[in-house]
Amino acid sequence: MPMGTPSQVPADGLTTRQRRSRPLLIVHTGEMKGKSTAAFGLALRGWNQGWPIAVFQFVKSAKWKVGEESAFAALNQVHEQTGAGGPVEWHKMGEGWSWTRKQGTEEEHAEAAAEGWREIARRLAAQAHTLYVLDEFTYPMHWGWVDVDEVVATLRERPGQQHVVITGRYAPDALLEAADLVLETTKIKHPMDTGQKGQRGIEW
Repeated sequence: MPMGTPSQVPADGLTTRQRRSRPLLIVHTGEMKGKSTAAFGLALRGWNQGWPIAVFQFVKSAKWKVGEESAFAALNQVHEQTGAGGPVEWHKMGEGWSWTRKQGTEEEHAEAAAEGWREIARRLAAQAHTLYVLDEFTYPMHWGWVDVDEVVATLRERPGQQHVVITGRYAPDALLEAADLVLETTKIKHPMDTGQKGQRGIEW
């Protein structure tokens, strides 16, 4: 795709403007860091366009204060006070059931994830937002907590102009097939390779 020019133009009967305005399903997967960071960067562009944005974090602890959450809360205040940008909602879908599942049973975690997905599906049906960031949503699919086929069908059939970005490792094949844009982060070097842990301003 040199200089932003499509490598081919499909014979789909759509005009360039119609094709350009299609809502996108985007997946950020792979083993390296940066998947969520890229999604939040995209959300910043959406905010600047005045889009209503909803972030649903599926595996980070509800008690963990991430920098992006604080930044988007501030941007939401800017929108409310000045009308600039768009409204932002931020939802944490659990109490930290990702890398270390310390609270609750497996069944409780699964039900929390399923209810989080049901809420997203309701909002998609109502066309509540223009951009959805489903952060680390691949994990509930990978673990079998939500039905992949149902997720894919709902996303494919979503009405209106609603963009959806899903992040996380182990993205299922059906989701990748349905997506319009997929990126895979690949590690070449990482500070942890030399014993360095995450640091303020870089990881959170």
